[in-house]
Amino acid sequence: MTIETEVVVIGSGPGGYVAAIRAAQLGKKVAIIEKEYIGGVCLNVGCIPSKAMITAAHKYNDVKEYEQFGLNVPEITFDWDKVQAFRANAVEQLTDGVEYLLNGNNIEIVRGTARFEDEHTLSIESEEGQKTLKFEDCIIATGSRPRDIPPVRFSDRIVSSTEVLSFPERPDSLIVIGGGVIGIELATVYANFGTKVTVLEGQKNILPGTNRKLTNVVQRKLKEKGVEIVTNAMVNGSQEEADGVTVTAEVKGKTEEYKADYVMLSIGRVVNTDDIGIEKAGVELDEYGLVKVDEQARTNKPHIYAIGDIIAGPQLAHKASYEAKIAAEAIAGMDSTIAYKCMPSVVYSEPEIAVTGVTSDEVKAQKLDAIQSSFQYAGNGRAIAMAETAGYVNLISDKATGKVIGCEIVGANASDLINELSLAIEKELTVEDIAMTVHPHPTLGEIIMETAEIAADKPIHVVKK
Repeated sequence: MTIETEVVVIGSGPGGYVAAIRAAQLGKKVAIIEKEYIGGVCLNVGCIPSKAMITAAHKYNDVKEYEQFGLNVPEITFDWDKVQAFRANAVEQLTDGVEYLLNGNNIEIVRGTARFEDEHTLSIESEEGQKTLKFEDCIIATGSRPRDIPPVRFSDRIVSSTEVLSFPERPDSLIVIGGGVIGIELATVYANFGTKVTVLEGQKNILPGTNRKLTNVVQRKLKEKGVEIVTNAMVNGSQEEADGVTVTAEVKGKTEEYKADYVMLSIGRVVNTDDIGIEKAGVELDEYGLVKVDEQARTNKPHIYAIGDIIAGPQLAHKASYEAKIAAEAIAGMDSTIAYKCMPSVVYSEPEIAVTGVTSDEVKAQKLDAIQSSFQYAGNGRAIAMAETAGYVNLISDKATGKVIGCEIVGANASDLINELSLAIEKELTVEDIAMTVHPHPTLGEIIMETAEIAADKPIHVVKK
C-alpha cells in the first residue's frame, strides 16, 4: 500500500501534532505517523500524567496541614487505584482531544513505525503490514526516550519515569538516581504519599544548572518530607533481588549502599534519531546525534525539517510546539523564523521553580551590567493568607535601559507567574512598565509588581536603605 501526501509529520507529541495542525490550517494535505500513542511522551507518560500525580500527592499532603487553618480532619488515607485512575483519566481526556483535533483538520493518522528509504519516501511497519509513504515535505518530531547507564540498566525493578508514574502499588521505598527536574518532581510525589525516597545526584547540588538559592528552598522542603538527598554520589553498581534493589555509589571517597523496593533512573534522555533511517535521507546530525537545523527548523535537505528534543536546545514540550508552528509556516512559504528571546522552564517541585530569560548565574558569569531585585513571598498578603510564604522573585533588568531581561521565581504558582515576565522580555518592557501596571489585590501577582517597583527604585512595601 502506498500513501501520498504533501506534508508528513513523524511523531505526534506536542511538536508533531501542532506541526500537523498548523500545516493543515495553511492548506496542506497532511499525514502524521505515530508508532505508539497519540500525544507522544508528554501527554501519555510525561508532562500530563506527572502533573496529575503531583496534584494528587500535593492535595493529600495539604490535608495533613489543615489544622493551621482551624480545620480538624480525621486521619486521611488514599486509594492508590483511584489515584492511578485520576492520572489515566487526565491522559485520556487530552489524547482524545488531540485525536479529535487531528481528525477535525482532515489529517491522516497513520499508525506504525516510520523509517526513511530515501529523502522523499518512508517505509512504515504497522499491524496491517508494510506501507510506503511518498511526501513532498517532512517534519521529524520523534522526541526522546529515557537513558540508562552501564552500572544500572533498566529491568523489572530499575525503571524509568514511565513505569514510576503507573506503579500498580505505592512502593514503600524508592531510590531516584538523578536529581534533575524529573527526579525531583517524582521524588516529591512519592514522598508526599509516604514512600521513603532517596535521591542520588552525581553533581554537588540537586537540579544542576539552576541557581543554588532557588534549589535550596526546594531542598529544605524535600528534607522536611523525609527525603534523603545524597549529592556527589557516583553510582557504580546495582544488585537486583526478589524483594528490591541495592545500589552502590562512591560518596566522599567511600562506597555506600542504598536499598529500596525500586530504583528510578532519571539521568537524561536519548534523542530518537538512531532508528529512523535518517542517513538514507541524507540529513546531517551533529556529534550528539542531534539534527542540524537553521532558523526555520530546516535541515540540510530543504524539504525536511526537525523540531523538539531532536534538535539543539532544552528538551521542553512548549519549545517543540513553538518550533512546530515555525516549520509548518516555512513549508507553506511564510518567512517565519525561530526568534524567541526567552524560553521559560518550570520545575514542578514544592515550591515550584520557574525561570525565564537571563539567569542570575549568567549575569555573574557574563559580567552583565544588570540590576537584580528581589521580593519575598513572605511580604505578600495573598501568600500569607494561603500559608505559602516560602520563596521569592528575582527580577533581572538591564541597568542602562530598565528593560526586563530575566526572572527567577521559587514559590507557590511560580509556573503561572512566570508568563508575565516572558511576555515582558519578548515585548522589551521595562521594570517601570510592570511597576505601573495595576495588579489586583490580594494576589501572588503583586509580588511581580513589588519586585519591579524595587527595580524602578520606588518600593512601597520595602524600607529603602
